[in-house]
Amino acid sequence: MPVITFKYTDLEEFGINIENDKLIDIIPMMGSDIEDFNDDEIKVEFFPNRPDNLSIEGVARSFKGFISQEVGLPNYKLNDSNEKVIVSDEILEIRPYIGFAKIKGTNFKGDKLKQIMDFQENLHWVIGRDRKKVAIGIHNADVITAPYKYIASSKDENSFIALETESEMTPDEILKDHEKGAKYSHLLESFDKYPIILDNDNQVLSMPPIINGELTKLTEDTENVIVDVTGTDEKAVNQTLNIICSSFAEGGAQIETIEVVYPNETIITPNLKTQEKTVHVDLANKLIGGTSLNADDIAKLLKKARFDSELINDNEVKAIIPSYRIDILHEVDVVENIAIQYCINKVEAELPDVSTIASEHNWFKSEKTIREVMIGLGFQEVMSLMLTSEKSHYENMLQSEDEHVEVLKPITIDRTMIRKSLINSLMEFLEDNKHEDLPQKLFEIGDVLYLDDTKETKVKTVKKLAGVICHSSANFTEMKTNITTILDNLGYSMEISSSDNPSFISGRVANLKGSSENGTISGFFGEISPKVIRNFTLEYPVIAFEITF
Repeated sequence: MPVITFKYTDLEEFGINIENDKLIDIIPMMGSDIEDFNDDEIKVEFFPNRPDNLSIEGVARSFKGFISQEVGLPNYKLNDSNEKVIVSDEILEIRPYIGFAKIKGTNFKGDKLKQIMDFQENLHWVIGRDRKKVAIGIHNADVITAPYKYIASSKDENSFIALETESEMTPDEILKDHEKGAKYSHLLESFDKYPIILDNDNQVLSMPPIINGELTKLTEDTENVIVDVTGTDEKAVNQTLNIICSSFAEGGAQIETIEVVYPNETIITPNLKTQEKTVHVDLANKLIGGTSLNADDIAKLLKKARFDSELINDNEVKAIIPSYRIDILHEVDVVENIAIQYCINKVEAELPDVSTIASEHNWFKSEKTIREVMIGLGFQEVMSLMLTSEKSHYENMLQSEDEHVEVLKPITIDRTMIRKSLINSLMEFLEDNKHEDLPQKLFEIGDVLYLDDTKETKVKTVKKLAGVICHSSANFTEMKTNITTILDNLGYSMEISSSDNPSFISGRVANLKGSSENGTISGFFGEISPKVIRNFTLEYPVIAFEITF
């Protein structure tokens, strides 16, 4: 999860004077965890559903509400900069959305510059999915002039000095030779042209989503900045811009809007428009449990959450929600904020009025048999998270990325999707335990998730069994012997056929089908490709199988 570090004295700049011990007691009640602290600073871990709290400004804003020092909706004034950014036709096929803002009167003294950079990077993966969905650029506004241009540049045009370099490079050279360019080149590799942001004098501000230019590098003396947010999701772009601008404004800076001129329309960014949700008093008391709040109580608690509120009647309260609170999607989300402001520790525990008679599901009975067979063959069971990453699941396994269930707000950058296979998780276990003695034989029984439009939930859960063996002489014949024994003990006959699974060595992999009176199964087994083995930094041959029930 994202962690922000700040000094106790940083809060004093926002008028918060509180003893360190009391601060440490209060912060977890706001929906966060304290990772570490000492006499000077504190490290706080926030869940990804609150990206507005990933800056010291956001923390101070929320904290002042929680202790009733400052309540209600923050009022951030928007001025017109009379500047614009012109979006070209060609860029709409590459990275089509952009938000622009001008911020005057910024303060980057002391730790402020590092804090804003950390804030930017946290937003890159909490909302931006490691820049794929959203990328952010923050530029010194005093060395560039409007109007700005957002264009699709040829690979060998618009050379510029990238951040932390000394010589000009073309966009193509940056993707090949620059550290950041190589890391994020996969985001642009399918295009013939690349996104570039220019000023009126054709000076390059940045090459989103890769790197900013050295020209607009921020320093402690920078007072005015241009913020650009580009991406493939218009809503996410605007939400990210709102969060950044609100954070600057909370720190005392002035936000100015900029016109974004698309080929077919012109919009003004940022747009700090609020949203409204109706909260029902009876629902709030029911969901929180152990409370008897009335409409007036809820209105006051909403203001502590930095919302505004209006009484509708004795059972309904209107919550007016700031633009930076992108986590509020439903009335239940508002109730969660009411519970936090009420203070979770005040809620009295109650036993649920539910009684059931449980019985073991048939699948779990089958699992016991499978587990006994695998352990009898010398395999050790592991249990991994259903969450993985596109890099581990697809890139490392040499598989083409297809439709899958993504995590909207991932806790960590390596847990961004729900798995469709078990093998990459087993390979990760081998990687983490490569210091252990060989041979290593691992298996897992678990669920995977597929998209399925025929179901009401749009997803389908599938049960799978997978295993891997790693040692110096592991080969196809060994795995075939194991898989034959497994299926025989489970009562399945087996048929095998050729396979072109790219995760395995060609000619040393097979598909399988099994049948019994209980139904049919399918799967594959073979020798893992040396490229996959290297991707997981392993040094010995690996053989693997996976069965779908």
